[in-house]
Amino acid sequence: MLPDRCVVYYQSFCSLHSQFYPSLAPGGLLDVLDATALALDLNKLRAALLADPYFKNVPSMQPEAKKTALYFHAKDDLPEVRREVFALLQRHPIRFSAVIRDKKSVVDYVRSRNERDTTYRYQPNELYDYAVRRLFKERLHKHDGYNICFAIRGNSPRTAAFRQALEQARDRFAHERGLAMTSQLNVKAAYPTTETALQAVDYFLWGCSGRTKSAKTGFWNWSGRSAT
Repeated sequence: MLPDRCVVYYQSFCSLHSQFYPSLAPGGLLDVLDATALALDLNKLRAALLADPYFKNVPSMQPEAKKTALYFHAKDDLPEVRREVFALLQRHPIRFSAVIRDKKSVVDYVRSRNERDTTYRYQPNELYDYAVRRLFKERLHKHDGYNICFAIRGNSPRTAAFRQALEQARDRFAHERGLAMTSQLNVKAAYPTTETALQAVDYFLWGCSGRTKSAKTGFWNWSGRSAT
């Protein structure tokens, strides 16, 4: 039987062409003790904000905009909304971890490899899978099993590839430490609109980007208490 625990991974900014993250490629993992309670509180908060007359004419709060009216997304949400979300997250026993790659160093790596191998072509999933292996490497050995949900990127869930990256992370750590690990991995893919806890990971990633770019300091001061 799996522990009463949900490890949620969300990573959607590993594109070298992302305009929102022009120099960074972050990936994030959220360890949630009670994902159901977190989702319930986030949905209640969003409903309360949508019913607030103060936000009545805000474009991002309108259903047709398919933004805050559907789910929280830090990039699109108003500062007043972000403040409420971060305040809510502080009331939950969660732990966030992130891995960040400098996109310039990735570009330099691709160019260097192209010089050595003219047939090499960079694939965006390389950076995504690296983030998965790096984030989970030392986090899959403490329990008999894990429930892991990750956000779908684009139209392809890549569940098999994600599971393979997780198994590689687990097995490499076991080999390095001389451990025998057979932890069960329950893996599923979902959109933030259906798996509400993924919205929380998005918020931590937004704050993480602000920290590394010396911006959004106030929001980082909130989110940073639960981040590593």
